[in-house]
Amino acid sequence: MDAADACHALGIKTVAVTAGYIGVDARREFYAKMDAANVDLKAFTDDFYVKLCGAHLQPVLDTLVYLKRETDVWFEITTLLIPGKNDSDAELEAMCAWIVRELGTERAAAFHRIPSRLQDDRLQRTPAATLTRARAIALKAGMHYVYTGNVHDRTGGTTFCPGCGKPVIERDWHEILGYELTADGHCRHCDAQVPGRFGSFDGQWGRHRMPVRGRREQSEREPRAGIASLAPPTRVTTGLGR
Repeated sequence: MDAADACHALGIKTVAVTAGYIGVDARREFYAKMDAANVDLKAFTDDFYVKLCGAHLQPVLDTLVYLKRETDVWFEITTLLIPGKNDSDAELEAMCAWIVRELGTERAAAFHRIPSRLQDDRLQRTPAATLTRARAIALKAGMHYVYTGNVHDRTGGTTFCPGCGKPVIERDWHEILGYELTADGHCRHCDAQVPGRFGSFDGQWGRHRMPVRGRREQSEREPRAGIASLAPPTRVTTGLGR
């Protein structure tokens, strides 16, 4: 929250990447500092949350409803699909029906594949067909903006205009291949408004994370004389999944 205040002082927007599992008072104070959030809805059964997360489903659903009804935070949902754990048709249908009912048809959601770094003997890599099936279930339920993640799937990664149906943001994994939106989120083909938060796009976003260079503040104990005494730049990387 202190970092968010410092960002806002410099005109920088804040994004929370969160599991949404938070108490009522903390929720109100925390999200008052956030401009956007990506909330992991890990599954749609309490059994999954208890056994795999040591948590409960309802507080996460409460957070999503709170964000929708009581804040101006732009938020989207991500679900990591784990074979045999949270990927059944029945569970996905129940999840999507709840999202449409409580959060609306325009709430963006993404179904992601297990990253290779998390794959082990206990977790199979999510088949690409599972993500396609989940996306089809969501679209059938009435959701308009549904994506697949951690997989090469140009159709599943693309945003389509709600007015003319043309692609307005074409993606393949993290790479943006085409961008047909104005800075305020209108389709360049038909001028329909696409829900979301948008800005100017210069075409520089690719599959690699963008480097950001920072310099460590010099300690009072560090020597100040001579170029050799200066701390070298610290290289960090940052990137958003969508």
